[in-house]
Amino acid sequence: MKVAAVILCAGSSRRMGRDKLIIELGGKTVLRRSVEAFIGAGIRDIVLAYSEVTKNEAETLAKEYGLRIVQGGATRGESVYNALKAMDCDIVAIHDGARCMVTSEIILDSVASAAKCGSGVAAVPVRDTMWKEGEILDRTAVMAAQTPQTFAFDRILAAYKKAAEEGYEATDDCALYRRMWGEAHFSLGSIVNQKLTLESDMELFTGLCAERRTGYGEDTHRLQADRKLILGGVDVPFELGLLGHSDADVLTHAVIDAMLGAAAMGDIGRLFPDSSAEYKDICSLILLERAWDKVKAAGYSVENIDATIIAQKPKLAPHIDAMRDNIARVLGCSADRISVKATTPEHTGPEGNLECITARCVCTLKR
Repeated sequence: MKVAAVILCAGSSRRMGRDKLIIELGGKTVLRRSVEAFIGAGIRDIVLAYSEVTKNEAETLAKEYGLRIVQGGATRGESVYNALKAMDCDIVAIHDGARCMVTSEIILDSVASAAKCGSGVAAVPVRDTMWKEGEILDRTAVMAAQTPQTFAFDRILAAYKKAAEEGYEATDDCALYRRMWGEAHFSLGSIVNQKLTLESDMELFTGLCAERRTGYGEDTHRLQADRKLILGGVDVPFELGLLGHSDADVLTHAVIDAMLGAAAMGDIGRLFPDSSAEYKDICSLILLERAWDKVKAAGYSVENIDATIIAQKPKLAPHIDAMRDNIARVLGCSADRISVKATTPEHTGPEGNLECITARCVCTLKR
């Protein structure tokens, strides 16, 4: 069967106060996220019903993915009907572009239900207590409808044609389908498949759509007499220190490399070459701050840093919290996002023989 989709992007976004379909979440517009969800589910015959505000974005997506666009109407029903009249398929999924967290599984379940039963309306059981004029409703008998709402094409087109002729308006496609054809069938939606509606929804959607990237950093410096031992910006009392062009803060260097790796911005040697006199004996926390400014400018925040120092001596446990605080202060985050651990190699390898100290770090950034 030929499956197609209508994605609605012609609403006024009155409750939002700005057009929500062109808001960027994690580097992609809300509308793009919805479109790419359907393409990811294997549905490429898509018609976008646009408004004047969303027209440019709809045209961009249409050109990029070979989609079609139609002018939306004054109401949701008019927009759907305009799109349906431009289509020819067996099964059509109708989706609100503001539900940008829809997944391939939700879409395909809806399509499968429509193919088998004539309709497949994504819905979820109601979790909360439901009140109506002082009466508690039986929530086991109530479903919260979402989109996509998917139907046999000829049936939903006939339902919209009849509604247009009779001047009947409904807030969703299922109501029109039931009005003409009787009982509709439901498919499983998801609690995550929410509709972006209010400005207060932005915190939730921003979190759901955030891009997370992970990087790894590792650094080793030789131990030598007549050098300070600086780790995480802390001057640790010890008879040996680390040798390097800067202060040789091996922990901070590993953090820098992990952070730059997560952002795909190279490494510490590229940003701060040891051939430059500018960085001679410089405090590595200053290098961390400069690297962070670059990463932050790209729109990232720190989700988590987990670092391990491998050293036979000295005992580092008394200094760990100060290291965490220093790194957190530079990165502008709370210390509970920064993990620093120390382990001994049990007198094995170069670290165990007091030839060097090594630090390894994993950093997760969020944009």
